[in-house]
Amino acid sequence: MRWALVKVSLAVTTMVVLAFAVPLGLVIREMARDRAFSNAERQAAAVAPALSITTDRDQLERVVASAGSDSGMAVHIPASGKTAAVDLGRRRAADGDIATVRRLGRASTTEVPGGSTLLQPVALSTGEIAVVEVYVPDSEVTNGLATAWAVLAGVGIALIVGSVAVADRLGVRMVRPAQRLVEGAHELGEGKLGARVPEEGPTELRLAAVAFNAMADQVVQLLANERELAADLSHRLRTPLTVLRLNAASLGDGPAAEQTRAAVAQLEGEVDTIIRTAREAKPQTVAAGPGAGCDAAEVVRERMAFWSALAEDEGRKVRVAGVDRPVRIPVARADLAAALDALLGNVFRHTPEGTAFAVDVHNGEDAVIVLVSDAGPGIADPEAAMARGHGSGSAGSTGLGLDIVRRLAESTGGDVRIGSSVLGGTEVRLWIQLDGRAPVRRGHRGAVRRRGPGRLVSTFNRSRSLP
Repeated sequence: MRWALVKVSLAVTTMVVLAFAVPLGLVIREMARDRAFSNAERQAAAVAPALSITTDRDQLERVVASAGSDSGMAVHIPASGKTAAVDLGRRRAADGDIATVRRLGRASTTEVPGGSTLLQPVALSTGEIAVVEVYVPDSEVTNGLATAWAVLAGVGIALIVGSVAVADRLGVRMVRPAQRLVEGAHELGEGKLGARVPEEGPTELRLAAVAFNAMADQVVQLLANERELAADLSHRLRTPLTVLRLNAASLGDGPAAEQTRAAVAQLEGEVDTIIRTAREAKPQTVAAGPGAGCDAAEVVRERMAFWSALAEDEGRKVRVAGVDRPVRIPVARADLAAALDALLGNVFRHTPEGTAFAVDVHNGEDAVIVLVSDAGPGIADPEAAMARGHGSGSAGSTGLGLDIVRRLAESTGGDVRIGSSVLGGTEVRLWIQLDGRAPVRRGHRGAVRRRGPGRLVSTFNRSRSLP
């Protein structure tokens, strides 16, 4: 906007200066020409009285010399009776031009080499017409013209520079509030909830700043209300969790009892974490450092050890692959465990007992894929299942589990896909990007290729079956 105002001001001022300077320059040139010929007319008029009295050559030479124009003035007296023609000074005009002036009886100008001449007729006492020729050189016609044009050009340039400077200051006055508004929007988007914009500048931008500050205040209030609501709802879970913990303590010994007590303890820890996070005064907006992350293979082994006891009770066949070596990913351990629990919990919740499932970890060059597949009835509408808050439509489904998984993947630049597994049911593919770049493009039936040459990840073999 600033440079646009400067360009508009430059163009308009230049046109205005040209519109006035060009005609004014022509007027100055004509004035200089008129001044030169007016001087020539005065010189010719100084000789006219002497011509009306005498035509003696010696007397006329003294008159011409006294006029101070002996080098640029000539007098042409025609012959009359016994008096011969008299020519004083240097003749520059053609004989035809002199004869024409003598015949018409009025002054005239004619072009000659190096300038112009003024031919002034003068009546003699004898009734003849003498012609006074005054030479006007080009240097006299243009005398002072260059200086006047230079002054005119300087004034025009000063006007242009001044208008550009004023337009630039006006542009800065308009652009700075807009820049501060943009910076405030970026800061608010980055989680800096204290970002505010000074309410100054033009009326429109001042109103925009007022609206932005009001919006920021409302966002802060809404987030505070949301945190309080999350803390209150989480705190209400303490009572049923206490009952579950007491009941789990009375289950006795055994793998199932230990698994139940561990699940209750983990659930209590998660609720405490939610309450503490919700009560914090500022949201956590700082990204994890370069050393943050976890071993995906270790987390998968740990969670599968937890779910294997329930799988054994329900008669489900389980297969785990790709966890025999470390697989580092830029995801917090607790976040990956929560995502795996959401996926495996969906398997147990939405498939009949005895349904087999599998977890595969594929470690590529720049991405890690975690596949959770089952032999259940499948998902009729994968897009609806991925929508937050919609769920699958069955009892107990809130639609938040897959949303947790999706947000985890997107935080690394990856994504989540739902499809059909080789077991005949649903396959959820969790794509975790390792380098934090843009998501890759996926081909048909599991072919995974990166945008750009030479960056093939892999094509996974989906023909494996459960033992």
